[in-house]
Parts: sequence; structure tokens; C-alpha cells
Amino acid sequence: MHYDFKTKLNKIDSQQYRNLRIPEIDWKLNEAQELFVKMVAKPRLKNNLGFETSQRSIDDIRTIVVKDYCSPIINDVATLPDNYWHFISGETLMDKETCKGFKSTVKIRQHDDEFENSPFDCSSFEWREVNAVFYEGGLKFFNDGTFTNSDFCMNYIKKLQYIHNAGNFGSGSYRLPSGVLLSGSVDCELPEQTHREIVDIAVVLASSDLQSPDYQNKLQKLNINNLI
Repeated sequence: MHYDFKTKLNKIDSQQYRNLRIPEIDWKLNEAQELFVKMVAKPRLKNNLGFETSQRSIDDIRTIVVKDYCSPIINDVATLPDNYWHFISGETLMDKETCKGFKSTVKIRQHDDEFENSPFDCSSFEWREVNAVFYEGGLKFFNDGTFTNSDFCMNYIKKLQYIHNAGNFGSGSYRLPSGVLLSGSVDCELPEQTHREIVDIAVVLASSDLQSPDYQNKLQKLNINNLI
């Protein structure tokens, strides 16, 4: 990806931006892969189709989708894993009197919704639906007072590893602005077919920062790949 980045940022047979250092390229590549996942999986403008809009979209992020993470629900709250990034879907096990272990669909609600006051939107054992909201401590579940939620399982998108080539920089390591020491190298964990597109995004970001005269040409390539 470093080689691809340098080739695309510089003009053919040119070393116009040869002074870009490995940590700077790493930073742009990580910014690009984060933007790539957000565009594919969780765009801010909802299209009501989810991220599985096509088989290509499914394949592009399949390596960071975690299936069936389970956590007990204690005092109506389930904790989230450390590598949690975006929610995809979830279920709880509902118990009501002698009826135990019934699966229900988790519906994520906005904090300002009055869902529990509505007979059509409140959590329901009969309809196998449980409302939940995110907050700092994890995921809070609701019930109508006639049942309890015992266990929670979900599918989610995990945080991306910080890709880097620290082993080839200086003494073989460097520190991030956060103070984390990096050494060796970590490859992009997204499928290989996404790597060139991620580099394209990184090149556009770098070209913008450098006020490169061919910025618009590089930006047009993202349009060709339907990335913007």
C-alpha cells in the first residue's frame, strides 16, 4: 500500500513528494480505511438499505464483521466489547413466567423517542421485540414490566487495526500522537480487493493537504469507483 500510495501521489517517473515520511503515509492510509468503511457500512445519510446493498459491499467489509458476540444483561444493561465500532443487529433472550429463553429482535431507539409510552412501539414479549438505547456504559434494554431480558447477542463491525510500516522508519519504531509506540508492521485487515481503493482515498486526502494541482483528477477516480 505504501508503494501504491507513492506511485499514485507522484507523477510518473517523478519524486515530487518524496519527503513524505512513513508515519505521515500511515496516518493517511488509516484515515482512508476508516472513511472507506464508513462510506460502505454506515453512511450518515441513511438509505434504509443497511450496508448489505450488494454482494460487493458485503465482501468489502466481511473481515471486520463480528458474529454472535454474547453478553449477559445485568440490571437491564449489557456491556459492549472493547473493539466495538458499529451495531448491525442483535437479539435478546426473553423470560416471562414459565416461558423462558424466547428470542427477540433488538430495536435501537433514539434517546428522545417516547417508545415506551406507545402501545405500538413499546417492548413486547408477544411481538418478540425489545427496545434498546446506547449510552456510555453499554446498551440499555427496556421491558413492559411483564418480562425480563436475560442474555444479549449481536453482530457488529469492529474497530480497525492501525495499519503501519513502523519497522522501516528510523530505528524501526515510532510513536503516535497518543503516545502509543508502534514497531514492526501491521497490514490492512480489510479484503485485498479494497486496498487500491483505500489508497486512492488516501492519495486524494494527501493531495488536498498538499494543494496538488491534479487534485481534481485524483478525486474523479473516486467517482469512477462509486466511492463518493
